[in-house]
Amino acid sequence: MSDRADSTNTSVATPVRVATFAALRVRNYRLFFSGQVVSNTGTWMQRIAQDWLVLQITDSPLAVGVTTALQFLPMLLLGLWGGLIADRYPKRRLLLITQTSMGLLAAVLAILTLTGHVHVWHVYLIALGLGLATVVDNPARQTFVNEMVPHDLVRNAVSLNSGNFQLARMLGPAVAGVVISLVGSGWAFAINAVTYLAVLAGLMLMRTSELQKMPRPKRGPGQIREGLRYVRHQPQLLWTIVLVFFVGTFGYNFAIILSAYTKDIFRSGADLYGLLNTAMAAGSVVGALLAARRTTGRMSLLFFMSGAFSLMLVVLGVTPWLWIFVGLLVLTGLFSVSFNTLANSTVQLRTDPALRGRVMSLYMLVFMGGTPLGSLIVGWITERWGAPLALVLSGAICILASVGCAVIAARSTGVSLKVDLHKGADHHVTLVSGAA
Repeated sequence: MSDRADSTNTSVATPVRVATFAALRVRNYRLFFSGQVVSNTGTWMQRIAQDWLVLQITDSPLAVGVTTALQFLPMLLLGLWGGLIADRYPKRRLLLITQTSMGLLAAVLAILTLTGHVHVWHVYLIALGLGLATVVDNPARQTFVNEMVPHDLVRNAVSLNSGNFQLARMLGPAVAGVVISLVGSGWAFAINAVTYLAVLAGLMLMRTSELQKMPRPKRGPGQIREGLRYVRHQPQLLWTIVLVFFVGTFGYNFAIILSAYTKDIFRSGADLYGLLNTAMAAGSVVGALLAARRTTGRMSLLFFMSGAFSLMLVVLGVTPWLWIFVGLLVLTGLFSVSFNTLANSTVQLRTDPALRGRVMSLYMLVFMGGTPLGSLIVGWITERWGAPLALVLSGAICILASVGCAVIAARSTGVSLKVDLHKGADHHVTLVSGAA
């Protein structure tokens, strides 16, 4: 399936490639990227420490799922309003507010844990507070890239953002495992609180005169409905977002799965939990760097990556050997971030700039907002029947979603396959527009 079907025999253009780190030549983006490397590493330290702390307090994978659900529930309930705020107000100013709030919440959790006064309900409340800040932070941060770099570097910058996030995902769990083992979870939370200073410094040092101006919607009724209608009438946006919902809900529950594998399958502790997360992140970094060289992305590649990631979940679920499991996590991370990067950049680049915040908030709503449902379901299955079965079922659901969305998206855009097998002909496959 091709992105476009404008002619009877649709040709597929050779992807244009750019230097892997092209967007880093832009000063404002370089400041943003540098601050995010530090802050994201601290965030991943906190995520690992938070999951491990809850598991220590409750001895329940379901409780870990509840924590994850509370952190993502606000996105499910308020995500579209967060996107509207991101469209209406200066994104740099919004990020200064949200990042400060998240840093303060990390500091509170650190103090409670280090003083020995932390209870599971404290973790629940702070997770909910982080979720509320994320409602605005996510669409503002996702769309801010369009103001920092020129249009032809947006896909590169989105890929580098993913690589940034995954590099932090690789470093954060490894550091968290060491910190938790040596001095406890409280210091991991304290380190995370300090790392927010890096992203705040980067935002403050930006040259606002070099930020590209984006259109802002005028105040008026029906602006959220306007964003929903826009997506509904854009099949490639609609079915990408539908697929992201299924993958985000059932495929991205590794906090629950990997903590259960560490404790129940491999009978180990925080060090191994950090290693499993690091292995997956290592593959994700490679996937993000490969994606950064592309300035175009086909829908067919998007659905292929989704299917490959989904299949890896099933393969992981039937793999009982530790080091093979670790190796498969690397491949899973590569396919995961390739799909995520393609989906994110496709939605951003195909959306009207005046609606981008609302559309990206819908994207993040289904990607992260489905997590409360998915984490509760996967946590319940994990606790009742074990992590391997939970992985296999999750992968099977995502495979069905990948195939279904690919077929419906192809039909919606009028694209079909034509295979020429006539005797004496050059046997080849072409993409044919249904409108022809």
